[in-house]
Amino acid sequence: MKNVKAIIFDAYGTLFDVNSAAEKCKDKIGDKWEPFANFWRTTQLEYTWLRSLMGRHKDFWQITEDSLDKSMKAFNIDSSMKNELLNLYKILSPYKEVSETLKALKEKKFKLAILSNGTPSLLNELVKSNNLNNLFDDIFSIEEVGIYKPDSKVYDMPVKKYKIKKDEIAFLSANTWDVSGGGNYGYQAIWVNRNNNIFDNLDYKPTNEIKSLNELTNLI
Repeated sequence: MKNVKAIIFDAYGTLFDVNSAAEKCKDKIGDKWEPFANFWRTTQLEYTWLRSLMGRHKDFWQITEDSLDKSMKAFNIDSSMKNELLNLYKILSPYKEVSETLKALKEKKFKLAILSNGTPSLLNELVKSNNLNNLFDDIFSIEEVGIYKPDSKVYDMPVKKYKIKKDEIAFLSANTWDVSGGGNYGYQAIWVNRNNNIFDNLDYKPTNEIKSLNELTNLI
């Protein structure tokens, strides 16, 4: 990859494990914790897209709570667990290679940032609780533009802030729709494919695919 001036990361599912909240409660939830976690995440994403299309914006925390309500009903999980799950979502665990990779990139003097659907307060708490707050130059939230990814106004934010070209940004996401969104926008988009998933047919195929963020240091 050439001419990269900034490295931008999606947060949920890319830096932080979205299933870790439910996993920490697996003794209470039982064997269904993982399908429940996946359903919660899928519903959460669907709500962001549907609200963007309807022009009925709610912030990511409200959507996270709404999607949890549906998921708990769908999996018949005791409603008394709601607050526990929500509080755990605020402090999701990072993937094991995240801190080491970010420190290595920071030493190479790249601009590092997060570009996420999350609210500023959620993202700041997530970064701080995992001792990553000194590694990012910026945390970009969709709340600045009031619409969710993959709308181009979201991907515009780092370009405008850093006054660089679209293709001078390396953008990493584990979500194929987000990789396609960033790639179609003009980023050098990289797919973080930890689980050997199949890429979506959305008019973009990433040149680079990695299984772990620590492979990034060999690309850039």
